[in-house]
Amino acid sequence: MALRSDWLPALAAFESAARHQNFAHAAEELHLTASAVSHHVRKLESRLGVALFTRHARGVALTAEGRRLADAAGGAIHDIDGAMQDLRSRRDDAHTVRVTTLHSFAYTWLVPRLGDFAQEFPDIRLRVDTEISLTRFDDIGPDLGVRHGPGRWPGLTAIHLMDEALFPVAAPALPGIDEVREARDILRLPLVSDLSHQGWHDWFRASGVHGARVDERFVFSDSTDMLRAAAFGLGAALAREHIVAPWLGSGQLRRLPGEAMPGRYAYHVVHPSHRRPRPAARRVIDWLTAQTTD
Repeated sequence: MALRSDWLPALAAFESAARHQNFAHAAEELHLTASAVSHHVRKLESRLGVALFTRHARGVALTAEGRRLADAAGGAIHDIDGAMQDLRSRRDDAHTVRVTTLHSFAYTWLVPRLGDFAQEFPDIRLRVDTEISLTRFDDIGPDLGVRHGPGRWPGLTAIHLMDEALFPVAAPALPGIDEVREARDILRLPLVSDLSHQGWHDWFRASGVHGARVDERFVFSDSTDMLRAAAFGLGAALAREHIVAPWLGSGQLRRLPGEAMPGRYAYHVVHPSHRRPRPAARRVIDWLTAQTTD
């Protein structure tokens, strides 16, 4: 069986969960939710056709098959870390700043602003990494990260960037959209969703629609893919205001009736607490915070 690149996030989640023997601790290390770690592990078990953990009331324990894979995965990640340290000789470049973030944030919010960044800071080289599940803020890791979450991550200093709100959107040509007058009417539409902390059930409850039977036609791990699906007319999506802005501006999506739900989490720029940001990284932090206060 060939190892494909789309196995890597699941293997990273499994390796961390196996090392900690705890999904919640693995989620903290990888800056994911415990449910996302569980999702990755179950996907890996399904593909392999074996159980990697036994699950019980007090936590999880590796099976014999899980221990075998954990030993191999742990050794491989250690070897990769060593190789990356050797190869990234340019890491000490004082004018290069590596930033890790969600693909959805980079695609819809960060990239459209980078032209202004280049004009303001022509001497800084920015490297943007969106492979969040493999990110480790160690000595060879990124300088900064932009995270969507509670603002508390072990070993990281978090600086608030902006709050978030969620509201429903859909393509103007989606059948049935013109009959939507209130929140309850959206239940008649096909729905698409992502793996965000807040979803359709939360929004319908916040909108006073109780006992809603939510039928999510398509579920995506990335918010950008969810919004692209909505733009193609596959269903209504529950969108974060800062992520959906380009689609609303272009007319590919339009906002549906219903109140915006305050986001449980916000966007933060983070950096390792054990080291002070280099001057170039400090300038990037200041620029990011200025973008959210304009």
